[in-house]
Amino acid sequence: MIKILVLGGGKVGSAIAFDLSKNYSVTVADIDELTLKNLKKRTNIKTILVDISSTVTLKNTLQPYNLIISAVPGFMGYKTLQTIIECKKNVVDISFSPEDPLTLNELAIKNNVSVLVDLGVAPGLGNVIFGHYNELMKIDSYECYVGGLPKKKTLPFQYKAPFSPIDVVEEYTRPARLFENHKIITKDPLTELEIIQFDTNEDLEAFNTDGLRTLLKTMSHVPYMKEKTLRYPGHAKNIQLLKDIGLFSTETTTLHDLNFKPIDIIADILKKDWKLEEGEEEFTVMRIIMKNSKKYVQIDLYDEFDKKTQISSMARTTGYTCTAGANLIINKLFNKKGVYPPELLSTSENCYNYIIKYLKERNINFHIKQS
Repeated sequence: MIKILVLGGGKVGSAIAFDLSKNYSVTVADIDELTLKNLKKRTNIKTILVDISSTVTLKNTLQPYNLIISAVPGFMGYKTLQTIIECKKNVVDISFSPEDPLTLNELAIKNNVSVLVDLGVAPGLGNVIFGHYNELMKIDSYECYVGGLPKKKTLPFQYKAPFSPIDVVEEYTRPARLFENHKIITKDPLTELEIIQFDTNEDLEAFNTDGLRTLLKTMSHVPYMKEKTLRYPGHAKNIQLLKDIGLFSTETTTLHDLNFKPIDIIADILKKDWKLEEGEEEFTVMRIIMKNSKKYVQIDLYDEFDKKTQISSMARTTGYTCTAGANLIINKLFNKKGVYPPELLSTSENCYNYIIKYLKERNINFHIKQS
């Protein structure tokens, strides 16, 4: 039987494990004992309490498994992925590390492994759609607007983090790379605010974030590309205030003989304020716009917290895109060696159709407008 190891048992990692455990032997590895205990309350999935930040420990842990899912926080992502490849294991990675995963392509080819990276919702599902339509039409402009939000708005931030809060803070501090007239343009995150209207939910505010990632290389023939994060109006302004007064600073400072970084303090505070409680209702919304002078394609996704399974929409849309990719590798529908981002995976019509069908079976659907 295929044995799968999921690194990281958070909301997304656990959703991945639940989905894959229907057909495969799945084990979840995490450093947090409470996370693993909560996981075992709801399922018979095996668990391992382990510190995977240790390369030696990680290598020993990987050995018995056929496929690895890396759902670790972004700051651990690149090193973890490199170790998995060195251990000659096929892997699907959703850590979204700040480093470029494509730089590991030669290592993956050398070790004869298939590596699918950034296979979440965005980056991920948006890229899958982009790559597919790039085969069907000439695209002059690509826009992606995406966000996950609680239904109940609590001031001042009106936000709950569906994944690691430190990754959200990283998103707000990392310079945003956009593509304008075939050139990479760097802008401050949280800038160029605009209101986006939806039929499924209230109007949301979009702002620049660094979400294009691999698209800057793989889709450089498209003149204009941008990715923006969606939040309730006013959220970006409040976050910008924290940045302006230095609370996101990574420089070490001293107070009462204690050394600390302001970003570590604020991240710990926000971790409590932004905690998405068990059973708390939320939703994920994404809009993809692709166009040229003659054609306009808009694809909207809207998904809500699943009351039956108690799985959040962000965990569903991120996790099930990931598990669709895992099944592509397991069933040998995708067996190319090297590092492949979603937009290259979906150039295969079979792979694209498999992913979309897989998501539809899990009640994740799209609304398409064309003109």
